[in-house]
Amino acid sequence: MPANQVVSREEWLAARRAHLAREKEFTRLRDELSRERQALPWVRVDADYQFGGPAGPESLADLFGPHSQLIIYHFMYGADWEEGCPSCSFWADNFNGIDVHLAHRDISLVVVSRAPQAQLDAYKKRMGWSFKWVSSYGTSFNEDYHVSPTADEIAQGRRFYNYGEGELRGDESPGISVFYKDESGAIFHTYSCYSRGLDMLNGAYHFMDLAPQGRDEAALPWTMAWLRRHDQYED
Repeated sequence: MPANQVVSREEWLAARRAHLAREKEFTRLRDELSRERQALPWVRVDADYQFGGPAGPESLADLFGPHSQLIIYHFMYGADWEEGCPSCSFWADNFNGIDVHLAHRDISLVVVSRAPQAQLDAYKKRMGWSFKWVSSYGTSFNEDYHVSPTADEIAQGRRFYNYGEGELRGDESPGISVFYKDESGAIFHTYSCYSRGLDMLNGAYHFMDLAPQGRDEAALPWTMAWLRRHDQYED
């Protein structure tokens, strides 16, 4: 049992109001960061990426559908993997059903992985997901957006990830990239984030943060040692 102090309702209310002031401060800062993010400069995308898709090849422009904004989640699923990454699967569980809401704000959400399309389709069916998922197999898309190492990085044992150089660890990393398509059809890269920057996309973790024991991961061998794909929990 957590060692929280047990107090009267009046004392609890005073503590809660003090914490509410901090929460409001954080909300204002988050709103400020969002405005700053939306005002970042853009980079024009000239590469002609061709993705696999459930119905056949699709260009980056095709992934926008009828919308001007595109959010891509870089899901870790290597070409020779038998299953998708467990942590990315946890994140993806939070995406199901939100695409219709995003569409009503002119946003297309697409998940992209390096595994061939047939593997993605099979895993998507197994997981019961409905969002769009396409393959970047055979393209430089993953390398260009720094979620897979280049051949040179593999040879050197170091790579660029999360806006810094570091030791190469594995051949796949998670991330999110955002794009805008203007009226002429020109496409621009507006934003990418990685690592703990993806935390805001996981609603389940934020529910845990509301509970007294939080994520309760401090004593585990590694942060997400408890996690399983949603069809692999034994209970």
